[in-house]
Formats: sequence, structure tokens, C-alpha cells
Amino acid sequence: MENGYVILGIIALLFMSMYGYAYFSVLKEKLRAKKNQDLKAEKEAMRLEQRKKNQELIDERVRKFNERKEEIHRELMLLEKMKEKQRVS
Repeated sequence: MENGYVILGIIALLFMSMYGYAYFSVLKEKLRAKKNQDLKAEKEAMRLEQRKKNQELIDERVRKFNERKEEIHRELMLLEKMKEKQRVS
């Protein structure tokens, strides 16, 4: 009778180890998928941050260009006024 319990325990241990092995591979695949998903999310965040930085640089350049354009326009208007004053004189 004791040998029956030993054999039954060994068979239960065998089935538990088979279940554990099958579950371990599934768990390992889920962890790998989660890691890949986290890496993709991190790459996406880095890409968005880089895009934001690039957009800020572009905005700064456009602002400087517009300021310079306005300054040139004002200078030209002053030159035209001076030219008109010289003609009138």
C-alpha cells in the first residue's frame, strides 16, 4: 500500500512537472512579448521627443527669419522715406 502512494506521488509529480514545463514556455513567451512591447513604447517615446525637439528648432529658425525679414522691411521703408525727403527738398 505504501508503494502505491509512492507511485501515485511520482505520477502526480510527473503531471505537475509536465504542466509546469508547458506553463513555463507560455509564461516565457508572454514575458518576451511584454518586453518587446515596452521597447516599442520606449522607442516611440524617444521618436516623439526627437520630433518635438526638431520642431522647436524649426520654429526658432522661422521666428528668427521673420524677425530679420521685418527688420529689413523697416529699413527699406526708412530708405524710401529718406529718398522721398531728398526728392522733395
